[in-house]
Amino acid sequence: MSATQSVGPQALPALQEQVEQILAEAKRQGASACEVAVSLEQGLSTSVRQREVETVEFNRDQGFGITLYAGQRKGSASTSASGPEAIRETVAAALAIAKHTSEDAASGLADAALMARDLKDFDLFHAWDITPEQAIEQALTCEAAAFDTDSRIKNADGTTLSTHQGCRVYGNSHGFIGGYASTRHSLSCVMIAEADGQMQRDYWYDVSRQGELLADPVSIGQRAAQRTASRLGARPVPTCEVPVLFSAELAGGLFGSFLGAISGGNLYRKSSFLEGALGERLFPEWLTIDERPHLMRAMGSSAFDGDGLATYAKPFVENGELVSYVLGTYAGRKLGLPSTANAGGVHNLFVTHGEEDQAALLRRMGRGLLVTELMGHGLNMVTGDYSRGAAGFWVENGEIQFAVQEVTIAGNMRDMFKQIIAVGNDLELRSNIRTGSVLIERMTVAGS
Repeated sequence: MSATQSVGPQALPALQEQVEQILAEAKRQGASACEVAVSLEQGLSTSVRQREVETVEFNRDQGFGITLYAGQRKGSASTSASGPEAIRETVAAALAIAKHTSEDAASGLADAALMARDLKDFDLFHAWDITPEQAIEQALTCEAAAFDTDSRIKNADGTTLSTHQGCRVYGNSHGFIGGYASTRHSLSCVMIAEADGQMQRDYWYDVSRQGELLADPVSIGQRAAQRTASRLGARPVPTCEVPVLFSAELAGGLFGSFLGAISGGNLYRKSSFLEGALGERLFPEWLTIDERPHLMRAMGSSAFDGDGLATYAKPFVENGELVSYVLGTYAGRKLGLPSTANAGGVHNLFVTHGEEDQAALLRRMGRGLLVTELMGHGLNMVTGDYSRGAAGFWVENGEIQFAVQEVTIAGNMRDMFKQIIAVGNDLELRSNIRTGSVLIERMTVAGS
């Protein structure tokens, strides 16, 4: 069975009709307002391990979630069923919940005048006509390349090729209905190396809207093997305060934490270390962080947010200064501010970067820690205190000396933001957050 079996733009009219039916049923049962999201998804996933096929999975899922209002009271319900009876029962369940909730002056749909119009197509759907047999062959080729790269690669922890396609339609009782189809294809390889009584594990992967544009399976396997073997001989380092360089694939997490701190939910609950920071200079003056939601084929592109508002390009940080929070309609009302059309999150975040690659940043750092793996979730969102287990490489005279493990890196995020020395040009393009490696002037590295 091909992975492209018809979940694409051709499915949108039926989903839009279902949205209209759900909205009509909510009105019939007495809801004063309603919003609903309907989705249809399918995918193929094949995994191999130790040169043998481990799993072949085909999934197809559909369902809808509804939020309706009885005045200022809100109720939500969802189901994976479809059909008139499922619609009636789910609407009734949401309405029953609404009648038992407290009134909330901030609840309700976004203003009708702000609904998105003339929705653009960002070319997000690219079906990949790959069979399970072809997917297995690519995964086996990837894993074999990893084994062939280094004799110290002794075991495999799974190589997986996945292809996913889906449709989503959102509508509300203002008359707004918008939808899009999208695809996401990926190939990942996780390997295990052994030497001198030590075992290390690492990975590499690629992801794309277009399956044909994924990195070559051989190159992914080779990169996974090289990364894994390079970690052999890892050891702790003595506790010290040194510069820390976050590799590009991890640096996005720093800015993800920043987005969490300026997001409406944490702000109106007074649970963010950046509450009231609007207008403050949080980063170096050369750094800008902005959202670009209308890029063709990008992983985070969307014409509208989770409230149906039109998305638009904007900065959150300009010349180091926080110029905007991340707000949906509800959070904006709680804070007395307009929505920034970010209900559901940010779409394609870009961080200013310079001309230096990671090697140049290592030379600039001189002595310190290159972090390539983080463990745990050690951010206190209220205080900004940051502490996470880490692994990577020790650097002296601008060059990697040996692998490091069993250390903890710690600091406060306000200080970390201000102490960003440089952002590399090795941009992480597989994520919704596009940044290069990030060099921070000083952090505590706690080791032996």
